[in-house]
Amino acid sequence: MTPLQDRKVAARSALHRFSRSTTTTLLGVVIVGYVALGVSSSGTFFEGPSLRTFLQYLATPVLIGLAQMVALSVGQLNLAVGALGGFSACLMGVLMVDAGVPAGLAVLIGVLGATLIGLITGLFIVATRINGFIVTLGTMTILLGAQYRLSGTRTIDGYSATLRDFGRAAPLNIPLVFVTALVSAGLLAAFMYRTVAGRRLLAAGGNPLAAKLSGISTDRQIVLAHTLSGLLIGIAALIATASLPGVNRSVGGDWLLPSFAAPIIGGVALTGGSVAVLGTVLAAFVMRLIDTARAQFSLDPSWVNFLIGVVVLGTVVGGRIHQSHLAKKVVSPGGTPPPAPPEETPRPTAVPTPTGEAR
Repeated sequence: MTPLQDRKVAARSALHRFSRSTTTTLLGVVIVGYVALGVSSSGTFFEGPSLRTFLQYLATPVLIGLAQMVALSVGQLNLAVGALGGFSACLMGVLMVDAGVPAGLAVLIGVLGATLIGLITGLFIVATRINGFIVTLGTMTILLGAQYRLSGTRTIDGYSATLRDFGRAAPLNIPLVFVTALVSAGLLAAFMYRTVAGRRLLAAGGNPLAAKLSGISTDRQIVLAHTLSGLLIGIAALIATASLPGVNRSVGGDWLLPSFAAPIIGGVALTGGSVAVLGTVLAAFVMRLIDTARAQFSLDPSWVNFLIGVVVLGTVVGGRIHQSHLAKKVVSPGGTPPPAPPEETPRPTAVPTPTGEAR
């Protein structure tokens, strides 16, 4: 075959795989759901103000889903997503309102603070060898207390007009906060798919033993994953602070379930070794459509959470069944174990005689 034919075959193969992927399914669900909501609202959902509001509140689910996805890529769980985001948002608000810190510096402190907490969490997991589930559970409890200490029962508002303008800005009805989330997703995808450090993260999550034998430090990858997760949560806290009329102790309280739902529905394995940036973004889009439908049709919020929980469990169970099916195929493609290779007959060894001749 010529190089051109090879490229055509490879392109057709890639297109075939994409057509059967979770990402394609989610893309279809997004398109159908968006059109259905638009038709049911008599076209109001397609108008500029509705689109702007929809995308504005989609930015945070995208970022927290990506933050959880990075932790899952090394087989870790981050239960402190909501608590860390809420603490960072309240920290920014308190710095601007109570301490009079300029908005730019307050935002920088909040984002870097979240990144630092992610770094410390990763270091603690590596140093103590305690399961990340337990460590992030403890971190969540500490941060919830710190968030309440910062805000108390009040709502912190009246902070920087520039930050609020950023949260409301929407050229061509595309909010800047949503563009920020998409840029973060693009940079994360480039890091995970195109850099050596990103491939090491996936290698450490997919097969820790093989990664160690290849000279990759799995401990460093765990620390890096939690640091990146903290950075993305800090950016989500920035967007929440800019978009909301004020911040209080309830910020981040409803982030935990969406942070897991988006990457799991998007096709990320709980066992580590995989990422799905586009799938996570599309899954966040689907959940935002569900939430919009709840508001439009006055549905009970508990039913929405029930539906999302069922979808997450169904996705996990379906993924496990698919993995078991693939494992059976690898072990026995034809339904029977592969025949053992024939044993070689050992060749006779010449035995030297006392006179030095072989016989």
